[in-house]
Parts: sequence; structure tokens; C-alpha cells
Amino acid sequence: MAQIFRATRLVGEEGIVPVRRPFERARVSEGGLGIRHMRSVWTASTVGALAVVASHWAYRRLVAGELVIDLSIGRTIRPLGPIDARIEAPRELVFDVIAAPYLASPPSSLAEKIQVLERSEEMVLAAHRTPVRDRLVATTVETVRFERPGAVYFRLLRGPVPHVIERFELAEDGDATLFHYEGELGADLWAVGRWWGDLVAQRWDEAVRGSVAEITRIAEMRAAHHKPRPA
Repeated sequence: MAQIFRATRLVGEEGIVPVRRPFERARVSEGGLGIRHMRSVWTASTVGALAVVASHWAYRRLVAGELVIDLSIGRTIRPLGPIDARIEAPRELVFDVIAAPYLASPPSSLAEKIQVLERSEEMVLAAHRTPVRDRLVATTVETVRFERPGAVYFRLLRGPVPHVIERFELAEDGDATLFHYEGELGADLWAVGRWWGDLVAQRWDEAVRGSVAEITRIAEMRAAHHKPRPA
């Protein structure tokens, strides 16, 4: 029986007491450590998976403009632009092309990108929608203020970052227009905000460049259409 249980027996005051050998205690201890290790791995994996899901959810909500982080703590301001272009069209015509989606009806190419929420004579509140990727659409809400015929100002109210101001400037150059864009973008939380701000600014500049190309195309097409033909 002693061999079967791998135990020695000690005789004490209370009688014969079975005592397990040292390697049996080590075996039990190792089993407990293994279970605890498995639990730790499972917990870490679960927490990691939840963190990935939460990060993906937060990213999509931030880009869509549904989650706004405006803490005014550790804010970093970085420039947007500048972007310059020469548009072969009169300044008044270029201004009308820029203002049309807000003050009148937008052309079909911009109808899905701009939605006017409120309108006054010199200012509108508008939602801008920009496709990003994987059917994700970035949505911003901004005020747009007009100073005919030389400038248009934008101020962000809701979007992926807490602070953006921009302006379009138009200067006459003979029968053409010199277009200038610049602005600034701010994000909170120090290094994390700088990283996020740089990421957003890259997409923002790409969207603005696309808008400038569309403004140029429409303005130059209209200018060519209205240009008198030689006799």
C-alpha cells in the first residue's frame, strides 16, 4: 500500500499520518501554476480582443463625425495647405462656382457631398461628406461664410478633430483667377493628438485638392462656354 500511494508514514501523537513525497507536492504546484498561466493568457487575449474592437469602433465613429473628442488638453495646431491654383476663369465666376452648392442648388457631382442644414444671406451651416475607404464616409459639419468676390471662410463645428479653420482666397489675374487655400487643424492629447491630427490632415488635404480640381473644371468649362467666339 505504501508503494501504491508513494508515501511514508510518520507516527505521532495522533497516530499514523501519511506524508506525501516532495516530488508529489511539486507536481501539484506545477499543475496549479499551469492553470493560473492559462487563465492569465485567456484574460490577456480577451482584453486584447476587446481593445481591438473598441479601437475599430472609436476610429469609425471619429471619422464619421459621430464621436468628438474636444478636451482642450494637450492641443496641437498644425497647418493645412497651402494649395495654390491658377483658374482660367474670371474671379466672379469662380466665386459663384464655390458658393453655388451652398447658396443655390449644387451640381450633380457635389449633391451627394454637401448638404445645407441652415442658410442665411452670407453664411450657411453645411454637412460635408467625403468617402474614405471600405464604404466609410467622413462627415463634418461646418459654418461657411462668404465675402464676395474674394474670400470664403470655413469653421469646423463637428468632425474627427475639435478644431479646423480654413479659407479660400481669390485674386484677379487678368481674365484668370489665382486661387489660394490655407487653414489650420488642431487635435488634443499631446503625442496621440499629433499622430491623429497628422493622419486627419493628410486626408483633409486630399479632399481639398479634389474640391479645387472640381472647382477648376467647372469654372473653366463655364468660362469657355461663355467666351465669345471669333467672327
